Amino acid sequence: MNLKETSTLKNKQILVTGGAGFIGSNLCETLLEIGAIVTCLDNFATGHLYNIEPFLKNKNFTFVEGNICDLKTCKEACENKDFVLHQAALGSVPRSIKDPIKTNEVNINGFLNMLVAARDAQVKRFVYAASSSTYGDAEELPKVEHVIGKPLSPYAITKYVNELYAEIFHSTYGLDTIGLRYFNVFGRRQDPNGAYAAVIPLFVKKFMNHESPVINGDGTYSRDFTYIDNVVQMNLLALTTENDKAVNQIYNTAVGDRTNLLELTQLLKKYLIKFDKSIENINIYHGPEREGDIPHSLASIEKAKKLLDYNPSHPIESGIAEAIGWYWKNLKK
Repeated sequence: MNLKETSTLKNKQILVTGGAGFIGSNLCETLLEIGAIVTCLDNFATGHLYNIEPFLKNKNFTFVEGNICDLKTCKEACENKDFVLHQAALGSVPRSIKDPIKTNEVNINGFLNMLVAARDAQVKRFVYAASSSTYGDAEELPKVEHVIGKPLSPYAITKYVNELYAEIFHSTYGLDTIGLRYFNVFGRRQDPNGAYAAVIPLFVKKFMNHESPVINGDGTYSRDFTYIDNVVQMNLLALTTENDKAVNQIYNTAVGDRTNLLELTQLLKKYLIKFDKSIENINIYHGPEREGDIPHSLASIEKAKKLLDYNPSHPIESGIAEAIGWYWKNLKK
């Protein structure tokens, strides 16, 4: 997607919740490049100040430290905004299993606060981060938006409830929404630290430190790993589409290809050994399967192609190549 195609966003007031996080900060960066006026709302529960530090001197960027669980904060952040990109959430299936109450509080109560605030501020469009976890125990591959199963974790339940609330807020209050079901997003600024780090940055850090990563299970579980640039493209398309049939929909946000964990580790090694040849000899270990995990995930992106003109720019290998370059430059060993 050419940034020139998004010229309609120039000087538009856009709120990015969770804007100091991995995906949110990449959205803030691109919106500023386009010429949008960006407000970032974050409480640093999972985001980091260093992700947005380069933007703080930009006259078109405003940072608001606040929690989406506070309705007043949400309402103040939504005032005079044209659009909302709602990224704030507590991710991670294991985190939700350990603390379902906190996950529910942020992902459902906080989401509802944001919907109410956006409705009251008469925001033109509310685009939100949904999740592939909503497919639950549905075994069909590829995943198509209208066929889901039973959720397999508290996190999955919260993200499905988000979709239901968004639908109701359109039918009841006329708020236009678009939900993007993210599939295993990776790329620059994704945090490799902490108990709930995603597999790619976690494994990259392990390899860079000459430590053996541990695969949950036998390594045959597969995912539709999606590079951050594809996700940014989908958000911009969701904001700018003038196709009435494309609004108030749910879309898979993915590549439409799957890679198992054994293949993934070999890809990571392939691009890491360009910087450090000794990484090639690091062993991979296996641990128990992770509770709440589904065996395979693969998205159909036909709906997004048809209604949003989505065309993913990065298959997994080119995404891995770019991500490894960023991590090698920015990760402290």
